[in-house]
Amino acid sequence: MKHVLIALLRAYRAVISPLYGQVCRYHPSCSAYALGAVQEHGSLRGSWLAVRRLGRCHPWAAGGYDPVPSRSRPPRSGAAATSSQQGA
Repeated sequence: MKHVLIALLRAYRAVISPLYGQVCRYHPSCSAYALGAVQEHGSLRGSWLAVRRLGRCHPWAAGGYDPVPSRSRPPRSGAAATSSQQGA
């Protein structure tokens, strides 16, 4: 599924996106963001991040630099994290 989404996004960027020109308020553009999100996070989470980004893209948005979040997460807190650390 991930490869299908990547192919569709690349096709959109090659064929349809140039017709609009540079109109995106954010950097990277929404299509570049979606492509990066799917490549970085996979089809499900990457699609969710892309939909959230599209929801933020409207005429009243301030725009600016908005990179795809990295995969790394902070360590979990709670009993599960402390029990695994104690055993090490």
